[in-house]
Amino acid sequence: MKFSDFEAVIFDMDGVLIDSEPLWKIAMENVFNSIGCPLTKKDFQKTVGLRIDEVIEYWFEHIGWKEKTPKEVENEIVQQMVVLIEQNGSPLEGVIDTLDYLRMNKYKIGLGTSSYSVLIHTVLNTLQIADKFDFTHSAENEQYGKPHPAVYLTVAKNLNVNPKKCLVIEDSLNGIIAGKSAGMKVVCIPEKTHHPEPKLILADRQFDSMQKMLTEYR
Repeated sequence: MKFSDFEAVIFDMDGVLIDSEPLWKIAMENVFNSIGCPLTKKDFQKTVGLRIDEVIEYWFEHIGWKEKTPKEVENEIVQQMVVLIEQNGSPLEGVIDTLDYLRMNKYKIGLGTSSYSVLIHTVLNTLQIADKFDFTHSAENEQYGKPHPAVYLTVAKNLNVNPKKCLVIEDSLNGIIAGKSAGMKVVCIPEKTHHPEPKLILADRQFDSMQKMLTEYR
């Protein structure tokens, strides 16, 4: 595959544009521990790629707590993430070069993420890349998050590009399934803090970094 095989490139956000997975784990560990749920960063491997409300629903069903409502827990985690991103956010290797290359060569650029719109805004502004995207979309606006393909299909529709002419860049199994289910080709750049996941082979290609992908696909 090459970029020239496609009309649009759609990026996931967490773990693809920004090394935010460790920040999510810090925020979740802090908030869950504050309500008496001794979850650790290792536990959160089970819910990588899900929307934060789905993550909280999962743990509420498996562990349960009484101190706060799931929505209050969700809001606290998101608020912590905004602060952590603003303080620590930086683009992953190859992100800026890839976005600049795609822009220069007139590809349509989209973003489809499980993160909420407030976090899209925080990430894109912290990384100073908001102007690189033609359309951004959060799965919070869909009935189902990833691995359901809805978020990617909505991005393709708004870019006015056939899903078969879209390339998705992902880092998680749920994201790969979402992209493939949408009829798109998927490149996986595995997030470095995830445990090795053999099922990532479902992606059409894997690269260690976006810079390496750019070198081969340009």
